[in-house]
Amino acid sequence: MKTLALQSAMEYLMTYGWAILIIAVVLGALFGLGFFNSANLAPKVAAGACQVYRPQGPGTTSFINLEGTCNNELPQYVAKFNGYGANYILTPTSSGLSGYPNGFTWSIWVLSNNNWANSGGSNSGNPMTQYMAGGEIQDLMFGFDSGHPGMRAEAAYSGCTAHDIGDGITNTAGRWMFYVMTYNGVVLSLYTNGADSGSSNQPCSLATAMATSGIYIGGGQTCFCTWNGMIANVQVYNTSLSSNEVMALYQGGIGGTPLSLDYLVGWWPLNGNANDYSGNLNNGAINGAMSFTSSWTSSYTAP
Repeated sequence: MKTLALQSAMEYLMTYGWAILIIAVVLGALFGLGFFNSANLAPKVAAGACQVYRPQGPGTTSFINLEGTCNNELPQYVAKFNGYGANYILTPTSSGLSGYPNGFTWSIWVLSNNNWANSGGSNSGNPMTQYMAGGEIQDLMFGFDSGHPGMRAEAAYSGCTAHDIGDGITNTAGRWMFYVMTYNGVVLSLYTNGADSGSSNQPCSLATAMATSGIYIGGGQTCFCTWNGMIANVQVYNTSLSSNEVMALYQGGIGGTPLSLDYLVGWWPLNGNANDYSGNLNNGAINGAMSFTSSWTSSYTAP
């Protein structure tokens, strides 16, 4: 009986084994392409599906609220930068952080195509920068360069010493990462995927510095160090969010909605356009050969 059972099993494998093998290969290929990634299967929302409504107009804080599909759903598109030339989005002057009476917060989702960003052959890249030539603020940025192996935040301003934080933080190529920079009037801090990545006391107060320029997304004014990869869901506040709020933003994911709407300056989901959905009408201007892509989900894992 055992011999007959074994013979039957061998005949079954010889008959159907090739089919099982093909199915296994196909499933492996689909898994490798991210077909089974929940981000690929989740519904996607169009640009403007969720936005801040300010019934009394831009800049007002009375009776403001979120309207639309605001359940932290995934966007259809994200912004894509090729790493060469002056490719960036520039927000209006009104979106700049002017005066910093309550500090500030920048948050951004990024994916780098390599362990460094790349610009014109040099190992540099600024996913988010503010610069004011001849003014107080000279450089306020997230970025990479050859002297700083890893994502960093930098603040340099007239009469003060440049301070870098977060040197050496690993940026994993081909993986979506969430970075936040906060300033509370004394301390500049960097967060990576919701976790504290370092801080620095500033030698003079950013509250005395007036930045009248807009914000560069995907590049920078001084070196045009263009990001080589993707960027999504940029949020700017004129207050310093707490560590708990930063973690809440991260847990909201790449489609997460803003917090602390009273302090929200600008919200650029980059879901197919550079419009500001904070209700403050700080729509960005696209410069260069950047584009929007729907092929981004295979490299994203929800928090």
